[in-house]
Amino acid sequence: MSEVATARRSRITPEREAELYLAVLDLLREVGYDALTMDAVAAHTRSSKATLYRQWGGKAELVVRAMRSQKPGGIADIDTGTLRGDLYAIIGREDDCAMEQNAALMRALAMAVQLNDDLRQAFKDLLVEPEVEEFGRVIQRAIDRGEVDPDNPALNYLVHMLVGAFATRTLIDDLPPTQEFLISYIDAVVLPALGVPAR
Repeated sequence: MSEVATARRSRITPEREAELYLAVLDLLREVGYDALTMDAVAAHTRSSKATLYRQWGGKAELVVRAMRSQKPGGIADIDTGTLRGDLYAIIGREDDCAMEQNAALMRALAMAVQLNDDLRQAFKDLLVEPEVEEFGRVIQRAIDRGEVDPDNPALNYLVHMLVGAFATRTLIDDLPPTQEFLISYIDAVVLPALGVPAR
């Protein structure tokens, strides 16, 4: 984060920030991204619109940071000693209820991300790229341990596979993503694609 962004964001307490983020996510679920306004957030959180803009710059950054605030910590330090264990641990960070809520938010934002350049860029900068980078460290450890061939072409599609399973579970099966589903997907699709032998 730049010094300017850090200075801009340091004027609010962590507790107040968490409260604002929860309010933003509630409004997002209720009205969707397009109908969500900074005026509505200000009214809902008893904040001034000027404060919101000073802290977050705009709606796109506020929404994406609110979504990121619900992530259960980074994945780069997950190291169980095996890729299977690491992937299971990543899936195990969120219970089924949290996954269902996150999937619903992603569905609500899917069209807005395609149509709104600011939102798409905020998603890429603040959510997607940091997580892909952290995930890359988990994969690099698996390569270093000799579990995965560094030339395996499936490595280029690993994040796509995992995100795809999460995002399309409801669309295809009319069911929310769950830990059980994602673990079975890892065993049936992801690990075989990477050449990791069955247990």
